[in-house]
Amino acid sequence: MSNAPHFSIDVDTFWNDPYPHLRQMRADAPIAYVPQLSATVFTRRDDIFTCEKNVAVFSSDQPGGLMNVLMGQNLMRKDGDEHLAERRQYYPAVSARAVRSVWQAQFEDHAKGLLDALEPKGSADLVEQYAMPLSAQSLKSLTGLTNMRFEDMDAWSQAMIDGISNYHGDAETEQRCHKATAGIDAAIDDMLPVVRKRPDTSLLSVMLEAGMPIDNIRANIKLTISGGQNEPRDAIAGCIWALLSHPEQLEQVRRGAAGWGQAFDEYCRWISPIGMSPRRVAMHHEFEGVQFEPDDRVFFMFGSANRDEAYFDDPDAFRITRDTQKSIPFGAGPHFCAGAAASRALVADVAVPRLFERLGDLRLDDSSAVKIGGWAFRGLLNLPANWTRS
Repeated sequence: MSNAPHFSIDVDTFWNDPYPHLRQMRADAPIAYVPQLSATVFTRRDDIFTCEKNVAVFSSDQPGGLMNVLMGQNLMRKDGDEHLAERRQYYPAVSARAVRSVWQAQFEDHAKGLLDALEPKGSADLVEQYAMPLSAQSLKSLTGLTNMRFEDMDAWSQAMIDGISNYHGDAETEQRCHKATAGIDAAIDDMLPVVRKRPDTSLLSVMLEAGMPIDNIRANIKLTISGGQNEPRDAIAGCIWALLSHPEQLEQVRRGAAGWGQAFDEYCRWISPIGMSPRRVAMHHEFEGVQFEPDDRVFFMFGSANRDEAYFDDPDAFRITRDTQKSIPFGAGPHFCAGAAASRALVADVAVPRLFERLGDLRLDDSSAVKIGGWAFRGLLNLPANWTRS
């Protein structure tokens, strides 16, 4: 393992709130070996931004990594020409053009249907009854797995997220992940003859038409579900909660002094839904005085980079007029999230503004009841809210 200074954490405390530990690491040991995670952790923005691009050393190819073992090797776990070739086959389904011409209208339809059902109720858990189903219904459309229930989309995504961050080797967590991937494979098998007969703009159809091998298609669909469900779900709920718990910030949007996109950008800086990206060290390397050995495990902590005091004044504060250009919620370099345009459109252009338009006096039911968890992936677990019935 690397010779980085050791920094110990309490795993439960880190899951509940990683930011105090990360703040201390940035100050005292910005590159630190965390024995509880069996990984060397990068916490400063510039170090992460530089090293994530150095794929010859900090490789995404992790043959024994949890994602490869549990989900198959997808494009995010490949580097260089192999990554680029597969990304080119994948990208047309989620490009900014595809989002504008195809997906945004479908996102709008899904949001309208959910809001039509919600508005008369007067209260709801907005994670369970809005953010989760909206993200899942939108992802069903985008992936082409319209034969799935949205409940399964969310549950299987969470099971894979839990599986690929199961660094403690919990057997029950691993089994849930295997059950989820088997369910996704079955859904793909059901839809293959449909998209072969009637090709469309869905991810399944686009990759199939491009000639991608079926095992690669399966792995990339699983990748898309694992990140494409929880990240927008958590960003939708998180943006709503952040604005409701900072009414002065919401008022800036309502009076036109700031935009919904700024709220999205600042939330993803403040509480990064994707808080970490793992890498494998491919060769002997020295960086900032730390010696790395082949097969060392490295975690790039995006959630820490986005609160780096070197770039963000008062970084623990939510402030939507902040300049967020230096934040890296979707990563940097060749592995920048391919679905970023779709996520931004779903959250900032549809989900959050449509909710506040329809539920004009939306308010938190009990701010103390809101629970947040996670460090590799972080988001709200619930969001109880009230509004006046229509």
